[in-house]
Amino acid sequence: MKKEFSKEIIDEITTRCPEASVKIHAPRRVYIRVPREKVYDLAKFLYEQKEFRLSIATGIDTREGVEIIYHFTFDQAGTYYNLKITIPKDDLQTKSLATFLPAANWIEREIHELLGVDFIGHPNLKPLLTAESWPAELHPLRRDYADEHKNLKMKEKSEEAL
Repeated sequence: MKKEFSKEIIDEITTRCPEASVKIHAPRRVYIRVPREKVYDLAKFLYEQKEFRLSIATGIDTREGVEIIYHFTFDQAGTYYNLKITIPKDDLQTKSLATFLPAANWIEREIHELLGVDFIGHPNLKPLLTAESWPAELHPLRRDYADEHKNLKMKEKSEEAL
């Protein structure tokens, strides 16, 4: 099999989601920007019907909103298909992929904790990286973190936690 993206798979994606914007970054890397309302169904299609594998997801706080990129690999061809969504800062939520894709569980927890995105339907958004005393409303990878943490007061550990 040729080590490059599949035009057929891209055609299937754009048929399922006509709003998708496709950028061929390199022969083995494709970026597909989709509305957040469509990412769940497209990810499920790639995982369940095309046998793609979720490698990781990344979250970035941009001026337009929080961007999440779900990096899927098509191992048979050695290619990456990256689904990109932008979530407006005044509505930081999207549907969780962890409901059908176990690999999304921890990375969604991390993005929730560090950027403040609520993943609707996620089974457990308990923090992984910050201390138990870390304020839940403070997100260290957000652009506004420098302003938010000026008056940071860590919670005292309870006797039960010791």
